[in-house]
Amino acid sequence: MNKVKFLSSMILLLIIGVAGTAKSGNDEKLNLPGDNLNLYAVLNLFQQSETLEGFEKDLNAEDSKINNLDLNGDDQIDYIKVVDNVDGDVHTIVLQVAMSKMENQDVAVFTVQRDSKNQVQIQLIGDEELYGKDYIIEPIYSDVVANETPNPGYVGNTTTVQKETIVVNKTTYVEVASWPVITYIYVPTYTVYRSPWYWGYYPAHWNPWRPYYYDYYYGYHYNYHNHYYGHYHHSHYNRYPHYHDHYYNGHRSYSNKVNQRRESGMYKNTYSRPETRQQGTADFNKKYPNGYRPTERPGNTNNNARPATKPTTPTNGSRPATKPSTNSNGARPTTKPGTTGSGARPSAKPGSTNNNTRPSVKPATNDKQTRPASPQGNNSNSTRPATTKPYSRPNPITPAIKSDVNKIISRPENKPNSKPRPSTAPSTKPNASPTNRLTKTPASKPAVNQSKTENPSKR
Repeated sequence: MNKVKFLSSMILLLIIGVAGTAKSGNDEKLNLPGDNLNLYAVLNLFQQSETLEGFEKDLNAEDSKINNLDLNGDDQIDYIKVVDNVDGDVHTIVLQVAMSKMENQDVAVFTVQRDSKNQVQIQLIGDEELYGKDYIIEPIYSDVVANETPNPGYVGNTTTVQKETIVVNKTTYVEVASWPVITYIYVPTYTVYRSPWYWGYYPAHWNPWRPYYYDYYYGYHYNYHNHYYGHYHHSHYNRYPHYHDHYYNGHRSYSNKVNQRRESGMYKNTYSRPETRQQGTADFNKKYPNGYRPTERPGNTNNNARPATKPTTPTNGSRPATKPSTNSNGARPTTKPGTTGSGARPSAKPGSTNNNTRPSVKPATNDKQTRPASPQGNNSNSTRPATTKPYSRPNPITPAIKSDVNKIISRPENKPNSKPRPSTAPSTKPNASPTNRLTKTPASKPAVNQSKTENPSKR
């Protein structure tokens, strides 16, 4: 009898342990499309960026593994564009996906506001269609009082995430103002940045890939927890007082297709491969064998398809010659976005057309069994076109012999060097007779006037 009780107790403890493990791995799951875009990773990348254009490029880089969104269900990653709306000293920087030629869906929005003391407050707010109500991420500010702290797990300089104690690194509003991208958007010469890309027209360097399952994506980003939760936390209120007036009711874009797909449960197919979580962790350890270092930019490592060199001074807006993007000040190019200097259009999203429908040709099968569980099955770098290599302008060829146009041209010898003079000048003026004075008619014309009428070379 005692053995039966003992075995029953052991089985019960085992069931509780398995349930606790499963729960601990799913505490962050929202069961919403936003599970495939980690806003902690987005805010961390924003802090490390130097310009909004560079932030957009790294956000859509495959090797950063931040963008895993497929909102339209074509089994291809969606391109996230950046649009800045300015209201005085407040910037609402929107992350947006083109769902069709006529519809856009906001993914999240940064609210950046600066006061007269050059102190900056920033928040990243996920759109309610993708993250639900009031999903707000912000830095851990040093002056947050106890009654404003939304997470009861904060005790002193530590916090608890997934039953793990993490050291908290607090920041100040002045330190946020010194972030490179914050400095960039508040310089007097800054021109409001609005991504030039739209439905069917995307950068030549960008090639979409197949999205990963949520568990692989979570297994990869779980290893960043010490850094993510050590610098950022979840808030429950908007710091920008005009968030609803200026952005939500003014600039926000949403698509009915996203709402329909969410209500029908089509986004839940991404949770069907829990066994891929270990592979995600293994790929993270392969990329960072010595652990993640915050000084490393996650979008700049182990990417053979990206240009080998980047502009040395990104803050002034310089960029490779082949990128048909905006000018250094953020203004739209004079040519139609999506064209390069040679007139060739950049590669469009595979299968995209100019109509309102998404690609007519999809991958060979929609069976989620074929969805890549790891980059090894993707081979994305091997299929990248050679056009992604940076273009180097040829140096102008200097002719060995200078053109004859610089030689001094001698004047014709027969052209007189000076104004012709009469051969003999009259010694004295002709005296007019009394008769001539009365009639006002000279007795005779001087010889010099005859020479003027006889010299046709003077102009």
